[in-house]
Amino acid sequence: MKNTDEAKIAATADVYRLLSACFYQPDEMFVAEDMFGQLETALALCAPQIQGKGTLLGVGFREETLDALLLDYTRLFLGPLEIIAKPYGSVYLDGPKIVMGDSTINALACYQQGGFSPAEDFKEMPDHIAIELEFLYLLCFREAQALGEKNTAAAAEYKTIRRGFLHNHLGRWAAEFSNKICDGASSNFYKNLGELLDGFIQQEQRG
Repeated sequence: MKNTDEAKIAATADVYRLLSACFYQPDEMFVAEDMFGQLETALALCAPQIQGKGTLLGVGFREETLDALLLDYTRLFLGPLEIIAKPYGSVYLDGPKIVMGDSTINALACYQQGGFSPAEDFKEMPDHIAIELEFLYLLCFREAQALGEKNTAAAAEYKTIRRGFLHNHLGRWAAEFSNKICDGASSNFYKNLGELLDGFIQQEQRG
């Protein structure tokens, strides 16, 4: 892959897509589909200074049993008693007991602006971390497509939506969420995931 703006945006899209997948229930397909190898390759192009965190993510996944990862995933994101790292933007932006608050409504408006609809079979709130990351993946993917087609106006529009969403939504709560993951995780996989998410979103906000 050539080191061009289009290639870097395509790689950024891949990082968002793969990070989103990591916030679904852990599955042996993570390894079978070489998710972590793909992540290292994408980071090498768009965020080489944190590529090592992608490597550690794969190591952390392989050193645990799937049952241990499922247990940690449940403790962190599902409960059943206390959820350690609630994966919803409204918890951090609107208050810990608020769902579908103002920030969620604003996120939905951004989704509509970007032509994005969460999958119908995804039963979580629309400001779930996996959904926000998928939205950013779609924006980057479309921006890369537009650049490949020499449609600079469309590329600029997708970039503007992405920057706005990072500034007003995910960028405002990703750090606190990541810290809760790092502090509460018992597995290296989820500790590394929290660090990678935080590092990548910080870089995206600076870019």
